[in-house]
Amino acid sequence: MKRETEETTPCLGEPGLCSANGLGCCQKSKILVIDDEPANVELLQAILEDCGYQNVKTITDSRVALQACQTFGPDLVLLDLMMPHVDGFAILAGLRSEPHRVCTPVIVLTADETKETRVRALNAGATDFILKPFDLTETLLRIERVLAMRLGG
Repeated sequence: MKRETEETTPCLGEPGLCSANGLGCCQKSKILVIDDEPANVELLQAILEDCGYQNVKTITDSRVALQACQTFGPDLVLLDLMMPHVDGFAILAGLRSEPHRVCTPVIVLTADETKETRVRALNAGATDFILKPFDLTETLLRIERVLAMRLGG
């Protein structure tokens, strides 16, 4: 049970959504950002940390993505699709083939706006699909809602 004196960091979008379930998901959730563009991961990390997320890990080498998922144990993965070496579809397939990761939410962030890509990602097990450049408020609301559902809110 959350104490009245406990401080929380309000998130953008709908105030208090992160702590509505009493778990303080803003502060405790583990979020893994996978994108080959350093500027993209730095931006997402800064936005998430400004919102109160304290456990954000970023990687830009898609070849280590599945290993990072195993060692970090994220509550949510934010995944780019178009990357060299291993694309986001292969990472998504790898996550969905692991019994302990099959239910880990994955929000795809991509600039590819084709219907085929959206349908392919969702059929492959993506939880949600957001186009780049993304709307800050909408993206944070989607992240908060996915985490609230994941953590029992």
